[in-house]
Amino acid sequence: MKTTDYKLYSYKMKHDNRFAPNPLLGVLTLATCKPAMRRNTKIGNWIAGWTSKQLKDSPTEVGKEKLVYLAKVTQKLSFAEYREKYEEWLSNPYFDADTKAELKGIENDENEIKERFYKDLEFGTAGLRGVIGAGTNRMNVYTVRKATQGLANYINNVHAQEKGVAIAYDSRHMSPEFADVAALCLAANGIKAYVFESLRPTPELSYAVRRLGCTAGINITASHNPPEYNGYKVYWEDGAQITPPHDTGIMAEVKKVTDYAAVKTMDKDAAVAAGLYQVIGADIDDPYIEELKKLILHQDCIDKVAGELKIVYSPLHGTGNIPVRRVLKELGFKNVYVVPEQELPDGDFPTVSYPNPEAAEAFELGLALGKKVDADLILATDPDADRLGVYVKDSKTGEYHSLTGNMSGCLIGDYVIGQRKALYGLPEDGAFIRSIVSTNMADAIAKYYGIQLVEVLTGFKFIGQKILEFENTGKGTYLFGMEESYGCLTGTYARDKDAVDASMTLCEAAAYYKTKNMTLWDAMLAMYERYGYYKDDVTAITLKGIEGLAKIQEIMNTLRENAPAEIGGYKVTAVRDYKKDTITDTATGAVKPTGLPASNVLYYELEDDAWVCVRPSGTEPKVKFYLGVKGTSLEDADAKSKALSEAVHAMIGKML
Repeated sequence: MKTTDYKLYSYKMKHDNRFAPNPLLGVLTLATCKPAMRRNTKIGNWIAGWTSKQLKDSPTEVGKEKLVYLAKVTQKLSFAEYREKYEEWLSNPYFDADTKAELKGIENDENEIKERFYKDLEFGTAGLRGVIGAGTNRMNVYTVRKATQGLANYINNVHAQEKGVAIAYDSRHMSPEFADVAALCLAANGIKAYVFESLRPTPELSYAVRRLGCTAGINITASHNPPEYNGYKVYWEDGAQITPPHDTGIMAEVKKVTDYAAVKTMDKDAAVAAGLYQVIGADIDDPYIEELKKLILHQDCIDKVAGELKIVYSPLHGTGNIPVRRVLKELGFKNVYVVPEQELPDGDFPTVSYPNPEAAEAFELGLALGKKVDADLILATDPDADRLGVYVKDSKTGEYHSLTGNMSGCLIGDYVIGQRKALYGLPEDGAFIRSIVSTNMADAIAKYYGIQLVEVLTGFKFIGQKILEFENTGKGTYLFGMEESYGCLTGTYARDKDAVDASMTLCEAAAYYKTKNMTLWDAMLAMYERYGYYKDDVTAITLKGIEGLAKIQEIMNTLRENAPAEIGGYKVTAVRDYKKDTITDTATGAVKPTGLPASNVLYYELEDDAWVCVRPSGTEPKVKFYLGVKGTSLEDADAKSKALSEAVHAMIGKML
């Protein structure tokens, strides 16, 4: 680098008073820096800050001068600009009295004002997600309306406004209000909105888009986030969440909308009268449930043991309660016990710290009820009912075993594919689709049944995208799809993971195995014996702030440029770099493409069917580590998984 490529500024502070540089909340404040620095810094410039050499005066800090922060300038704001936005919301008659009262309550909290107004809530590839509240960086009726205006502009730009948009929402705070705000913005733009009469699961929204022939869909949900959050997911006409080119196209249009007061809306009664707002409900519920029931392979087994099998279910205060109970009842299951404390919708999710069926706390009440009634299996769905958590009973010990998303996904997939083969045979181009961070047991299942295993990037929308590709090309028949994050889909009626479907199919599998004098745990053990004792895990390291983001990037760069030869005693046999689109054979040096879109993900294939994958989280300040091993027994797999996890953490620890 030439000296002309950068400028050096310096200033001295006796201590960090969090005024400058204050790399918090995604903002680098330069309030006390040299005026020339603030004046000359341009959008696109990088700013790096180091500790002062004055640290040598401290005997404990000699030689510890280090990079404190590294930030790229994307926007220049002053404190005055934060205040200007805040004052505008207070004074502009466009914003309602409740919003202004909420903002008036923080007038003496500079950091809170900054957090709410330093940027617009970002519309990413999946839509919006954030804390509910007043401000440009919050989920509220104004940010939702603004995002919808961008979506409407995109729909009109591609001349697809005639087909309309389906809208669903979950049990979270403000979900019905946000759904109506979105619908009336669409209506004002000449786009018909089909709005569910009450809360519905995510997969039913995906189904509704296809059933109604809509251009797009909107789902108001923050999935399993804490109760203060809500979100806004966008789907396209195939029923999957938006993928290129629509995701980037919609994002660009949303970014263009800068004036809140210019966003269109209209009166609800007027929208209804104009045929631009239509309430939907049973007309979608009934065919959706029928589509699920069509997937049943062994109604005969259900009929035989429906009176014996005992099922405990919790909707975790969300949308799964009615559809899960309905489909199980219509199939004939007689002993379904719903956790009473978690039955009814409640945006506060009062029985859990956050409503995630991956977490043990979500099952405390379900397990207590399960032990009381001697349940065969215990199920819990997340608030928007696209993820399923499972506990199954070991009849030999009476113990309940938790199934990870990998375990339940493979259990369902093996049952569906195996029984379909036994009953009807399998198509020559049949496919099992999984995300790249899901278990290698899926590969073993696909090999056993002689079908292709297809890998996609993390996110179920890519599984949906692959289903569409199969349909458009006539090459490939979808049999099953899963991802490690507790989601799967057995049919093509929807294009998102479906916990209603998963609950139904797992109960059917339990009935089938019961006719064979087996439990689901017995079936899981039989799979281990057939395919190998696969054990998978995921952990994360949280690195907050500007320095944290820089550290995450540094970790990825270090691993990318200096790939380890071994991890935890396992030799690295191949390195996949999804950002560079390369798979490198470490023995021969041969390089081939991944065949997947670019993504900042590194994947290490290890000997003995083990693997490690590293990727930054797309939604949180975390770097995530996925790993898998194959053991000779449950105990062996547990030991190998623990050892590999420790080795990965030690490897990363050296970089921190």
